[in-house]
Amino acid sequence: MVSSVVYIIFPILLAVGLIRKYREYQWGYCKSNSSLHGKVFLVTGANSGIGKETVRELVRRKARVIMACRDMKKARLAIEDIRRHESSGELIPMHLDLASLKSVRKFCEEVMKDFPKIHVLINNAGMYIPMEEKKKTDDGFEIHFGVNHLGHFLLTNLLLPRLKESAPSRIVIVSSALHEQGKIDFDDLNGEKTPTKSGRHNSGYCNSKLANMLFSIELAKRTQDSGVCVYALCPGFAYTGLFRSRTIKWYHYILFSPIALLYLRSAAQGAQTVIHCATCEEVEGESGLLYRNCTIYKPKKKLDPEVASKLWEVSEKLVGLKTSL
Repeated sequence: MVSSVVYIIFPILLAVGLIRKYREYQWGYCKSNSSLHGKVFLVTGANSGIGKETVRELVRRKARVIMACRDMKKARLAIEDIRRHESSGELIPMHLDLASLKSVRKFCEEVMKDFPKIHVLINNAGMYIPMEEKKKTDDGFEIHFGVNHLGHFLLTNLLLPRLKESAPSRIVIVSSALHEQGKIDFDDLNGEKTPTKSGRHNSGYCNSKLANMLFSIELAKRTQDSGVCVYALCPGFAYTGLFRSRTIKWYHYILFSPIALLYLRSAAQGAQTVIHCATCEEVEGESGLLYRNCTIYKPKKKLDPEVASKLWEVSEKLVGLKTSL
């Protein structure tokens, strides 16, 4: 009886393992292991999830990394964890709250004063809050639009002069394939007209990820021939703290297990495309492209350059910024 069970279970486990390995192979990984000694990277949301794993990979390659974090205690804990395995590179924690435009400005002033070079800016931090909570930023913006888009929009523009001075340099924008579910409604950027229960996707999050994609397109156009390359990417569905605000019950894990087997990546696996865009020699000069699974990604939803241009102009007004790009 026992042997019969073994003969049934073993092939099933073997098949499951092979399927998982095949999926992981499809996700790709960053093949560049070149030394980043002397290079300065700035990573937002660097104390957990994909951001933390990105930082880990950068210091392993001997980079100097500015860890822009909202919670400095968590930043220090992340550094302790990374230093248990990686002794090279340099880790510099700095406070940044993307939900406050005042905090963004203060942070950028400190960075511009203390760092004569910034070679790569990685806009990784992301917020995911149930829409029914109606969360706002300190400046009154819908939390997803305010943090995921406007905070990074202001941060990038304020640091752009230093990135140009450091050229060749890069700006990496972490978006999501969920941008295909998003919509930019210029009459409702704060989501006040959007139903809090509007389908299985969080509309605020999806809209902000679409804003990220559109931002990358317009930014690439405005930085053309400046020596600054812009890349947007989808890291894939990764196991991070992004959805920590959602209530998950025990039976959800059972129902979710087949999806997890096929689609759920570790944070380290999710960081691979970020590292690819930030460090790989083969993407140098290819500004304005979108990536997924460490390769060029063509979204199903067409990204309208006119909407991207208008979103830029509206965002300038909302953050009180006038640029001369």
